[in-house]
Amino acid sequence: MAIPSINARNQFRGKIKEIVFGSVVSEVDIETPAGVVTSVITTRSVKELELQVGTEVLAFVKATEVSVAKL
Repeated sequence: MAIPSINARNQFRGKIKEIVFGSVVSEVDIETPAGVVTSVITTRSVKELELQVGTEVLAFVKATEVSVAKL
């Protein structure tokens, strides 16, 4: 599944690997073919979306700045 109105390069399909719950925000680690993507979202959203380890999700990435350094 993909959302066509969002650039495909900014979407990563994967499964939730781990959720670190906080009182206000939680970290959601998503295992994707490109590697692990970590999202920080509200704990309320985690509960409302009924996210849990193993849930298939789409991770959307929106960056206003990406820095690159030559190694």
